[in-house]
Parts: sequence; C-alpha cells; structure tokens
Amino acid sequence: MKPLEAPDSLFLEAAEGWLGLGDWREANQELERIRPELRRHPDVLKVRWTICALAKDWDVSVEIGQLLVEVEPEESFGWVNHAYALRRSSAGGLQAAYHALKPAAERFKDVEQVGFNLACYACQLGALEDARQWLAKAFSAAVRHGTAARLKHEALAESDLEPLWKEIRSI
Repeated sequence: MKPLEAPDSLFLEAAEGWLGLGDWREANQELERIRPELRRHPDVLKVRWTICALAKDWDVSVEIGQLLVEVEPEESFGWVNHAYALRRSSAGGLQAAYHALKPAAERFKDVEQVGFNLACYACQLGALEDARQWLAKAFSAAVRHGTAARLKHEALAESDLEPLWKEIRSI
C-alpha cells in the first residue's frame, strides 16, 4: 500500500508524536483529522490500535487487529496485537488469543514475538510443554537476530511465564 501523503501523513505524524508524549487522547484527535477513506490504511490502523490499547478499549482493539490481519496478512503486527487484545476483550480470553495467534506461527517462523506470546498464553493455560516449545522457537529467532539477551530479560519480567522462570534463567 502506498504511503499517506500530506496533509494526512502530517496528522499521522502528529498522532505518533502525541503518543510519544503519552497523550493518547490528543493522538486520537489527530487521527480524526485524517480523511475517512484513508483511516483503514495500515499505518493509521497501527496507531489507532495503540491508542485503543492505551485507553484499554480492548473490544475495539480486537476489531482493529483483525482489520490489520486482513489488510496486511504478511505483517506480524496485526496477528500479535489482535491476539493480545482478544485476550483482554470481553468476548475473548486466553484460549481465544492462543487460537487466533497460532496460525501466525506457521506464517512467521522467524518472528520471536509470535513464539513469545504463544508461550505466554500456553503457560497461562497450563500447557507448560507447549509453552517451552514456543519459547524455544522465540529464542531461536532471537539468537538469529542477536536479541537473545533482550528476550531473556523480557521473559524474566513477564509474569505470564513465571512457572518457567527457573528454566529461563538457565538459558
């Protein structure tokens, strides 16, 4: 999809700036200035998802995440964030998030965030062996990308993975 042009690109940049300052309400107002026919652009949807997540509007975040999966099926952002919101939405939960993200593991074999999130969901569902396997895939990707130390730190800070912390420390 082609990039947004001015003035819409400027509104998007302003929204991103407001998010950088921690003000999702002002960011949302900037997005409202974008022409309606361009509000389904992936760049706009990603910022909108972030705004809704900061506002803890998980039901709308689920819808935006699903739109991103449809608009950009080859990008992991929509898949990961759709599942993340689904876990927290009124109609979702852990199992729904796990099932929504699992197809992305085949599509994105080298994306550590997919495996990491699946490990979190599996761990919280009590499927510790599945969680170990997903975490191993996430670490394999992280090693290839040179981000294994960061991922280990993230895993040890993630309460969803607490049942595996002892094992993670030994990695």
